[in-house]
Amino acid sequence: MSRIFKIATLALGLVFALTGVLWAQGFGGLARVDAGRSLITDAGREVGVDLHLSQGVPYRVFTLDSPPRLVLDFKEVDWSGLDASDLNKSARISDVKFGTYVPGWSRMVLALTGTLSVAQAGLEVDPVTGGAHLAIRLAPVEAEDFAAAAGALRDPRWDLPDPQQFDRPSPRRADAPLRVMLDPGHGGIDPGAETEQVVEKHLVLTFARELRELLVRSDRFEVTLTRDADYFVSLERRIALAHEAGADIFISLHADALAEGQAHGATVYTLSDEASDIASAKLAERHDRDDLLSGVDLSDTDDEVTDILLDLARQETRPRSQTLARVLVDNIAAQGTPMNRRPLRSASFSVLKAADIPSVLIEIGFLSSPRDLENLVDPAWRATMATGIRNALQDWRAQDQARRALVRH
Repeated sequence: MSRIFKIATLALGLVFALTGVLWAQGFGGLARVDAGRSLITDAGREVGVDLHLSQGVPYRVFTLDSPPRLVLDFKEVDWSGLDASDLNKSARISDVKFGTYVPGWSRMVLALTGTLSVAQAGLEVDPVTGGAHLAIRLAPVEAEDFAAAAGALRDPRWDLPDPQQFDRPSPRRADAPLRVMLDPGHGGIDPGAETEQVVEKHLVLTFARELRELLVRSDRFEVTLTRDADYFVSLERRIALAHEAGADIFISLHADALAEGQAHGATVYTLSDEASDIASAKLAERHDRDDLLSGVDLSDTDDEVTDILLDLARQETRPRSQTLARVLVDNIAAQGTPMNRRPLRSASFSVLKAADIPSVLIEIGFLSSPRDLENLVDPAWRATMATGIRNALQDWRAQDQARRALVRH
């Protein structure tokens, strides 16, 4: 075992030991970050991370590789007033994200420009004020040693559950409600696109709730959401939830902002290894990058053989997804809703990779477009968009049932 690995392991062990002490002390309420005193700075070849909190909280710290990141998990923290650009003054930290990770727990992720190990980590609680100071020192380390020490000890209190295999429910009657999984994009530590008026993760959650209400009232759908509050759900977990719910279709909802060009209007995406255009490719890459920057460990992702098997399973699902996308475009346009000049597009969106569930991603509009932004914050406009989606799902089901009946015979 290398010296660096021993140091990193010792630091992680001390953190977990301290965490147990803090649990025993029974801290209550949300800890608040003191934005004025918290700072990330360079100190010679090292990086200092100093976070000042209103009280001590259970926490852990670890690193992840590919790309290199430092992850800090806390019992839920109030991040109000903290700005990433004011916090980060280090040339060795390229990005800082923070927010809710899973309900009750918060996460901060530092994207490292190189391989830095945890040389020191400690939290001191003032016995008089109760305020806490979390001090972490990061030191340069060889890439091989960084990779060896990267990863978090599994703990159900902190971590997302492992993906599970679920048996598909038994076939239902032809007139049974269609099971729809709505996936409000982003959430928690991953805010998505942001403007002065609105944050994407909040907007799409609001729209998903409105759409669910409309679908359920029609008495023809069973609707589940991948998240029903502001917390993080990994792309892999979103697909697992769809399987767990026995979803017939999966619809991911977004309202991104694109710096390239003047994108506006509703757009429907399907899965494809080769993106239909450069903008779609960049959008898919950014969605995956957002997942990584939220501290997701992809060291155990599917291998090439598994990908080949999944591609075989998608041979039936792919045309059904493409039909769903076309019907969505037609019905949304029929409501008079502004459409993108190329409303049907495709790219390698990880969230659309369920092999056995027809899946699409809908950009209901782009926050980077002034016209779209005005529409997106208007409840009446969102109701019109929801109506178009509902009508599309009804049409798609009728077409899908007719087509599958012909195939069976």
